[in-house]
Amino acid sequence: MRRLAVLGSTGSIGRSTLDVVRRLAGRFEVVSLAARSRADDLAAQIEEFAPKRAVLTDERFFGKLKERVGAGGVKLACGGDALAELAADPSVDVVVSGIVGAAGLMPALAALRAGKLLALANKEPLVMAGEMMTKAAEESGALIIPVDSEHSAIFQALKSGRREEVARLILTASGGPFRSLSAAEQARVTRREALAHPTWSMGPKITVDSATMMNKALEIVEARWLFGVGFDRIAVMIHPQSIVHSIVQYVDGSMVAQMGVPDMRLPIQYALTYPERVAGGIPAPDLAKIGTLSFEEPDMERFPSIALGDEAGRAGGTAGAVLNGANEAAVEMFLAGRIGFRDIFERISGALAKHKVKKAPSIEEIFEADSWARATVAEGA
Repeated sequence: MRRLAVLGSTGSIGRSTLDVVRRLAGRFEVVSLAARSRADDLAAQIEEFAPKRAVLTDERFFGKLKERVGAGGVKLACGGDALAELAADPSVDVVVSGIVGAAGLMPALAALRAGKLLALANKEPLVMAGEMMTKAAEESGALIIPVDSEHSAIFQALKSGRREEVARLILTASGGPFRSLSAAEQARVTRREALAHPTWSMGPKITVDSATMMNKALEIVEARWLFGVGFDRIAVMIHPQSIVHSIVQYVDGSMVAQMGVPDMRLPIQYALTYPERVAGGIPAPDLAKIGTLSFEEPDMERFPSIALGDEAGRAGGTAGAVLNGANEAAVEMFLAGRIGFRDIFERISGALAKHKVKKAPSIEEIFEADSWARATVAEGA
């Protein structure tokens, strides 16, 4: 029985993870749960799964959690340090990292340094500190299994050949709700429209990232660190049906694609049961019913995010932290109604243009770059 720590347990990834645990009863023990601020939801999960430890990182809601949970058998803690401690807990085998944003970096790094199997759903840690993360995994013997659908697909498709036989990694993208809109039309997009994703059900920040295709920018950088492939061999393809989750093209011209219904429980289950595959009640796609699978090149004028990801990735060093921090800040401003949809691209581009990259940065320099990027984006208001 594998022992799990689920970080971000009340978010979409965390809830899907716990549903996989329910479906595969007897395979997993939920040792610990962690959430940011949803005290009521976390309390309900504690009641159902009876973890030994639980963390709520936002201290404003910690009192509410203690009231709800009472003096039960679970050990409660609060704050970011407690989160990293939970990720490194010796009684945990697998850490599921579903924390959105830069907040996920330190617990993910703690899990790797402790030699865990890290089921990584959030892109930001590898974007901000890919070199540091991969070095930590190599030194401790930890294994990173990506949970986001695109990188999970590549991880699976790479089983068909040797790394030196790979010609290209092709990340697919739904294109979001605005793939057919011109740049001028995108400028009039509202918050409500941006949060209405046509395929996936996700949190607001990730949904906006899909609409801007900044998720692909982050995935480009992440793919470089996960799979050791240069940026000239990482491509993006629009695939509105979201059935082909990504493709590996080999040097002989063969393409190996991973297909599945757009359900995050599938890549989560793959990571949790790896290297086994087990039946979990998730159906295969009905290809006859789907009928047609279409692909198209992304329009770089409408979606400059892809070029921004390539730029930051090639620059290396602290550029990844700036890319991520600037995006988080710009998305927050858009959701608050302070800037327009197209302004997100301009704020990120401006921050990258102003930043002086530091190579091989320390963890302190990474977070300094993150803070600088957020301040720079805010100052442009």
